[in-house]
Amino acid sequence: MENPSLFLIPVTLGETPVDRVIPTYNTRVISQLRYFIVENIRSARRFLKQCDPGIDIDACTFYELNKHTDKSRISSFLLPMQNGTSMGVLSEAGCPAVADPGADVVAIAQRKGYRVTPLVGPSSILMAVMASGFNGQSFAFHGYLPIDGGERAKKLKQLEARSYSEDQTQLFIETPFRNHKLAEDILQHCKSGTMLCIAMNISCEDEYIVTRTVKAWKGKLPEMQKRPCVFLLYKGS
Repeated sequence: MENPSLFLIPVTLGETPVDRVIPTYNTRVISQLRYFIVENIRSARRFLKQCDPGIDIDACTFYELNKHTDKSRISSFLLPMQNGTSMGVLSEAGCPAVADPGADVVAIAQRKGYRVTPLVGPSSILMAVMASGFNGQSFAFHGYLPIDGGERAKKLKQLEARSYSEDQTQLFIETPFRNHKLAEDILQHCKSGTMLCIAMNISCEDEYIVTRTVKAWKGKLPEMQKRPCVFLLYKGS
């Protein structure tokens, strides 16, 4: 490709058919790439095969970028671009570089003056905001909350207060096996009139996105074990 790009390639959020959430243009781009920076090589190979069954996976080169990667090595992953060859960046799920280690290599690419091209695809953060009914003009994603019970309660109250004082939607996530505990903590520590949206398995067949007051959620929490989930807090009316 002329004028090489670092393509940021969204990945399906679960066991969703590729053609349901990934544009055809993305698959055309993938078919032209042979160098990929990925969070997990095995799942990346699987996704690429789903997008382009004819791709020669063994002819592709993968650089693994995750929380275990030595940061001093990341810059070297971009050597193909230095030689005029485009590359792709893939997350484990959703959009690369958004709440994702891919942000590190994008920052280096920008510093080096390389072209960075984000492609369209599923984002659990944006899709959760879209479906929540909360403020989509001002929202903040906080990633994982503290594990310690006291610190978590303090953080939840801080986020709840921001939703009222700044009219801002607050988003956060948890490791799937701790989803239920986090939901219970929200119901325990937040005001009864505060709004809570639970968005699980977004874009999948068993997608679940429901908004209720904290009071209305009590005794009605869904099964959340092992299901990727985004939690959203917003001021009550």
